[in-house]
Amino acid sequence: MSCRTSFRCSKFRHVFGKPSTKEHSYAGVPVTRSVHDNHHCSANPCFIAVVTECAGGGSFLVLPIHHTGRVDPQHPKVCGHSGRVLDVKWNPFDDHCIASCSEDCTVKIWDIPVCGVQQNLTKARKTLIGHCRRVALVEWHPTAQNLLLSSAYDYKVLLWDVSQVASVLRYPVQVVLMPIHHRCPSDALLLSVSFNRDGSRLAVTSKDRRVRVLDPRTGKILQVSSNKSHRASKVLYIGGLKMLLSTGSSPWNHRQIVLWDPADLSEPLYEEDLDGSAGVLFPFYDPDTHMLYLAGKGDGNIRYYELSPDKPYISFLSEYRSLLPQKGLGVMPKRGLDVRACEVFRFYRLIAVNDLVEPLSMIVPRKESDVFQEDLYPMTAGNQAAMTAQEWLQGVNRSPVLMSLNPGTQIANPYPETPAERGLVRQMSPPRFRVDLPVGAVTGPNLDVMQEAFLEEQLAYQDTKYPREVSDLSGWQPDETQVPLWTYCCTPHCREPAEGPPPPSEGELLQAFYRQQDEIRGLREQLNAKDERIDQLELHIKNTRNNMRATF
Repeated sequence: MSCRTSFRCSKFRHVFGKPSTKEHSYAGVPVTRSVHDNHHCSANPCFIAVVTECAGGGSFLVLPIHHTGRVDPQHPKVCGHSGRVLDVKWNPFDDHCIASCSEDCTVKIWDIPVCGVQQNLTKARKTLIGHCRRVALVEWHPTAQNLLLSSAYDYKVLLWDVSQVASVLRYPVQVVLMPIHHRCPSDALLLSVSFNRDGSRLAVTSKDRRVRVLDPRTGKILQVSSNKSHRASKVLYIGGLKMLLSTGSSPWNHRQIVLWDPADLSEPLYEEDLDGSAGVLFPFYDPDTHMLYLAGKGDGNIRYYELSPDKPYISFLSEYRSLLPQKGLGVMPKRGLDVRACEVFRFYRLIAVNDLVEPLSMIVPRKESDVFQEDLYPMTAGNQAAMTAQEWLQGVNRSPVLMSLNPGTQIANPYPETPAERGLVRQMSPPRFRVDLPVGAVTGPNLDVMQEAFLEEQLAYQDTKYPREVSDLSGWQPDETQVPLWTYCCTPHCREPAEGPPPPSEGELLQAFYRQQDEIRGLREQLNAKDERIDQLELHIKNTRNNMRATF
């Protein structure tokens, strides 16, 4: 069964889990009561996002990563959805951009301010309207910038390019899966998705409990597994080892993990039954250390293994145990770990029974922890995109841009950057990613200085995110996020011929303002002239009638 003893020599055999204290946890977070088997949490080096329970509509909480302790019950939230939020994911290449999907059939892209959400955020930067039933999953592409995948209960799997200028997007750049002839096959209702390392393949598990490997550019199904011996619920690409891992249940309803060859899903490479619990197993894989973590929904323990390309492929290391069950988990990217403490992985456990978000650090004990451990922290995927969405759609495949976790070390991007990307990197200041505000009020004149600095930083961030040197605004559309959803199903978007993009500079804005004033003045003169003409015609009609009466 599970937890079999392994005598394989490994430098990770002494890894242990270290939970944070109450002072360094997030207390008072109303974790969602949704029954969907999602993580309900997402983290990056700047923020942590948690889907919360609310009455009417849907919302999620965004907290600065260092804002620990008890959370104010009236803390501002991101509450722009009209239905329950089902999934949230941070953009891997922008720590201030997050995607959310909801039961209101929409996907929204949000911009989070540098110092966090200061008031309820209701207006999204982008609204993606392409599904007609609730959207259950969203996933960012691992190497292409601004490419987002969404899956919904209308049996559609869509790819969106969120870099388009319009604030409301109705047409995805690629339809991966969709119903054919109004039939809704169970293989198009996805339970989980996972891209491979370069994003050229997509592994999915569906309602029929099979594992499939797709070409995300064309939607062609390349491999399909059998569900006779394994009913899969979650799937994960094992980067670097050319394997797939799926978690699910056996015919005897035992929780099970299975390793597959992505090129041949006819027979599994490895199977192991774990226990008889009913909660869904969430797999997490670290490609740098080849460690696999298994956390069950409703469990209090987390198992961790080490994977290898040779048989028996998987070796049990140890297990973290807690008395508090977890509803979901978030994972910190490698670039946000504490390398001085030899931290190799970090979870954020959602403990719904206590309204608590508990950070859990997986640590490798070392005698000289203050020295950078190169064997624990090899080159890892960074926060720079390897290509644009259009390049990926044209068939380009690139591996992630790697970075070093050694403080003070910078690695050049091996791929050519566009001029816009170079300007964006030059304009962004490093302190923007290292804002660490103390928990406490600021009084006196320092508050005004802090507010001015915050506003200046926000304007600089918006200028870098939306550069003024825009060459193509032909697809510009006005903001329609406040338009009721029923109008999208009835009336297509159209705009007046005279409507154009907003002026990019202040001088042109003033010229446009004066031009509009002149147009308004001319229209008023024309209106006055028409009124005078109307009075003349009415007087002429009156005189004509009087002459006709005098004649008779």
